[in-house]
This record gives sequence, structure tokens and C-alpha cells, in this order.
Amino acid sequence: MGERFAQRREAEVPVSPEDVWAAIASGPGINSWFIGKSEVRQGAQGTVRTVFGEYAPELDVTAWDPPRRFGYRSAEAPDGRFIAYEFLVEGRDGGSTVLRAVTSGFLPGDDWADEYEAMTLGGEMYFRTLVEYLAYFAGRFAIPVTAFGPPGTTWERDRALLCQALGIPAGAAGGEPVRLAADGIGHVDGVLYFANANTLAVRTSDAFYRFLRGFGKPVVASHQLFADGADAGHAARAWEAWLARVLSPTP
Repeated sequence: MGERFAQRREAEVPVSPEDVWAAIASGPGINSWFIGKSEVRQGAQGTVRTVFGEYAPELDVTAWDPPRRFGYRSAEAPDGRFIAYEFLVEGRDGGSTVLRAVTSGFLPGDDWADEYEAMTLGGEMYFRTLVEYLAYFAGRFAIPVTAFGPPGTTWERDRALLCQALGIPAGAAGGEPVRLAADGIGHVDGVLYFANANTLAVRTSDAFYRFLRGFGKPVVASHQLFADGADAGHAARAWEAWLARVLSPTP
């Protein structure tokens, strides 16, 4: 058993095709909206490598036509699993650009539907972050930060506690103001720009703060810091301390 899939998303963004290309086809650009830390190597004959914890896939570039088309694809595993990404970029009059993204592949196994749902919910958040990045931070590159919440909890419980800590209702769908203050982090004032069953995403004047349903650990904090002098190691430690305080199970 298994299933082939293709997810298509589209948005118009207020920047040039060259700005979009820098966001989707360079390591610093991908770091500013995706998860983990990425590196694009050697252009048309190269690879895209993303490191997220112990997970470090390397995908072959399949399309390289700056600034119009960029694609990359994993090798096919023995069980048929693969994933491919393609971005199509079309400039419009007035300086805007239409960005189309396609994520496709094959998910093996009888439980493919659960994995597909998680991929869909996460993919929605990443694409929305890319759109937000191009609207608010184009031309700037972020330092990616990854932190993990404490084990021994459930995502449903953790999501409710995160909403409480961010000062938003549990059913928030986007647009709500966010405010918090914590040691090592400082004051965070922003807006919830995206939310679904598996994600909460906040935009401030100099950062994205995203909280995702993880596997093995219930919460993953995947942030992008645009402030000059941001320290990824310090930020990761501070956010893990914050997550531990907010989410640790009550004895």
C-alpha cells in the first residue's frame, strides 16, 4: 500500500522574481522560512541539503532556470518513497510576482494517510511563512533556530498551553496579537500570522517564531531571527528553557 501525492500552492507577492529566487534557491534564503539549516550546492548540477537534528537529506537539483523555475528531488527509496519540490516564478506588471509551489512524491505503507496529513499541515505553514518572508523581510536573511519541548506530554495539551503562554485563544486562526516576556528571550510583541491543528506561527518586527507538532518530542520550535547579532545557540537554549517552563508536566 501507499499513495502518490501532489500538493499545489500559489500566492502573489509584492517583490521581484529575483527576490523570490533568492528566497527559494539559496541556502540563506531557504533558512529564512523553512525548517533547519539548508545549503544549495553547485546550481544546475547540484544538490539541496537540509540539516534538522539528525535528519540531513540531500536532494538532487532537477530544474535550474533563474529566476523562473527551481526544482529538487530525493532519490527513490527501496519502498518507493520519494519527495520532490518545484517552484515556478512569474513576474507581473507593477513589480509583483506570482509564486507557484508543487510538493509531490510517494508515501509507502498502510499508514500513509496520517503522514500525508502531517505533511499537508506542515507544508501549509512553511508556504505561508515563505509568503510572509517575501512580504516583510525580502532581501534580509535570518539565522535559523531549533529548540525542542520536554518529553512526556501530548501535543493537544501542549498546543493549549502554548496558546495560553502566547496570550491567544485556543481556537485562534490568525491575526491575533501575541505578547510574552521571558529571561533570555526578552519581550516578544507580534501577530499570529498562521495557525492550524499542528502549527502556531508568530511574526514580529525581526523574527518568525513557529511551534510545530513534533514526532518523538511533542513540540518543535523552529524560529528565524533577523536581528543583527542574533546568537542561534543562546536563542535555542533560551527557548528550550521557556518551553520547559511552559510545558513541563505537573508532578
